[in-house]
Amino acid sequence: MNIVVIGANHAGTAAINTILDNDSNAKVHVFDRNSNISFLGCGMALWIGHQISGPQGLFYSSKEQLEQKGAMVHMETEVTSIDYKNKIVYAKGTDGTSYEQAYDKLILATGSNPIRPNLPGMELENVQYVKLFQDAQQVVDKLANDTIRSVTVVGAGYIGVELAEAFVRNGQKTRLIDCAETCLSNYYDKDYCDKMAQNMAEHGVELCFGRSVCGLEGENGKVTRVVTSNGTFETDMVVFAIGFRPNTALGGEHLKTLRGAYLVDRCQRTSDADVYAVGDCATVYNNALQSDDYIALATNAVRSGILAAHNACGTTLESPGVQGSNGISIWGLNLFSTGLSEHRAKALGMDVLVTEYTDWQKAAFIESGNTHTSVKIVYDKNTRIILGAQMMSDYDVSMGLHMFSLAIQEKLTIDKLKLLDLFFLPHFNQPYNYITMAALNAK
Repeated sequence: MNIVVIGANHAGTAAINTILDNDSNAKVHVFDRNSNISFLGCGMALWIGHQISGPQGLFYSSKEQLEQKGAMVHMETEVTSIDYKNKIVYAKGTDGTSYEQAYDKLILATGSNPIRPNLPGMELENVQYVKLFQDAQQVVDKLANDTIRSVTVVGAGYIGVELAEAFVRNGQKTRLIDCAETCLSNYYDKDYCDKMAQNMAEHGVELCFGRSVCGLEGENGKVTRVVTSNGTFETDMVVFAIGFRPNTALGGEHLKTLRGAYLVDRCQRTSDADVYAVGDCATVYNNALQSDDYIALATNAVRSGILAAHNACGTTLESPGVQGSNGISIWGLNLFSTGLSEHRAKALGMDVLVTEYTDWQKAAFIESGNTHTSVKIVYDKNTRIILGAQMMSDYDVSMGLHMFSLAIQEKLTIDKLKLLDLFFLPHFNQPYNYITMAALNAK
């Protein structure tokens, strides 16, 4: 059986490895237009901010590794079209080599593209995006030049906030612009967002919220100013991090989409039974919403690649759905969320209640290394099923977030959480910890 995989980053790599590890009869043909495989973009900001020594550890696979396992890998090769009726993939390499590859099953792992606004001045030098390894390398190389003293980041989502920290750590005067009134508003409620904003301001990030970028101005071909709806700012570099769009050009009108992404079932199958879509180009099933959704996360990509591989090889494996679990750590302040925030749930017309609690993380008699931790739980007013959770602490409370993710998936009620068996050891938590207390205080 011939299986063609288009795209070899997280979702594609997961699919390729899973096929090769589980089906000795499958012949895997891989096409990717990039020159590298498996770049962990989540580490870009750490690299730029010198929190890691370099990019070497940001790759976990390669063309050579996949070929050693039996895959036929064509890098720097663009898929130009797909004949879905006759099941043929057409591609062309940068060296001029053309390919016509027949397939029995096709896995689309084409990812997403950064949103590029149509604004005056976008062609100027030092206007950057951050998606690929090459993007990050270009930024690092330019920062080595002493002329880049001021950087403006546009977009205060996860990537924008992480980059703002990185540029400050690298010694640049850093400004963060967003049309929203605070940062991270797609993931957290305002009190959590404002706490992170305060954290960034205290570390030197200039926050410019509630304004839109109208254009860029420059001199001698290089960007020098950012023009916004409320003021113009001098800058030596502008980095756009305003989001991504699913890359679904190859689907044409043949494959159904939702919110711009390939619509897939719980087996990652598209509207064409022999075509699967994984990663940032595909939808997911959101357990908090009980409907299909688009959530671009590396964790979702890896899971979807594994699912598609098994199903393409004939083993039925269905996704349990996702909650969009995520986290961020900026100058030691850790925020985690899963499911729906109160703000988003109410914006969707859902009747929800919230219970929250803040307390010391460890037993009060622990005299050093203790810190406050906050938790906020969103649940349905009528069914009392947990729909979302947010956590904030200087301590690593990520394991608690995993529990909330499972609670949403399994439709746990807030009342079930009240007497849940949570262990106690003063080094780590309290006998009446914040999760228990938040549940007990639920209306």
